[in-house]
Amino acid sequence: MNINDLTNAIVGGINSGGEQFLEGTLAAALPIIWILLIGLHLSRPYILDMIDRFTLRLGADLLWLIYIALRDFLVVSGVVMSFMFFFPDVVITDSLPLTGGLAAVSLFGVLLVKLTMDADHDARAFNLISILLGLGAAFYFIPYLFGVQANNVAAGNAGTISNFLVTNTNQVWAVGMSYLSVILLAIMGAYATYYVLKTGGRAEVEAPPTSTTAPSAAE
Repeated sequence: MNINDLTNAIVGGINSGGEQFLEGTLAAALPIIWILLIGLHLSRPYILDMIDRFTLRLGADLLWLIYIALRDFLVVSGVVMSFMFFFPDVVITDSLPLTGGLAAVSLFGVLLVKLTMDADHDARAFNLISILLGLGAAFYFIPYLFGVQANNVAAGNAGTISNFLVTNTNQVWAVGMSYLSVILLAIMGAYATYYVLKTGGRAEVEAPPTSTTAPSAAE
């Protein structure tokens, strides 16, 4: 082995190790993102109750803006950090949750609902986001806890299930899940693009029905 081969081997090892360290760090940080997201979503009634107690309108507006900004920032961050699940070469190399890509698709679905509907005033949109967050959390936490975390200690049938839930020990399913996630993401991305081009990113508001009679005092 000459000096060039040795240099290339060292550089390749450093790059490969750094890549796996980054991907492992993201996979370990995503559960925190999910817990914060679920907590912020479920704490919405508490935030609204706190806002009603403010005597200063500015304080109430600031609390609501901070809550909205933090909640939506975590959703976007979760989608960006989950992009590693869309690359087959990554999922067959690293020890990652098998359905992590579907969890990322669920998060992107939350963004799509927020784009096309008013989730803060429409109960149907809020319930849809709740379902998507619940599905996404299940898609991530179940294989992460019973697969990635239990992979080194599970034995027998539990070990078989654990290996099935980890990407690098179930490469065929991992690649299939990766491609399925990419397809679903592409479909939702195409619809989001169509919606933005059609409406300019503004939610479509139905025109109020016209009436020939004057509104009553109660209205």
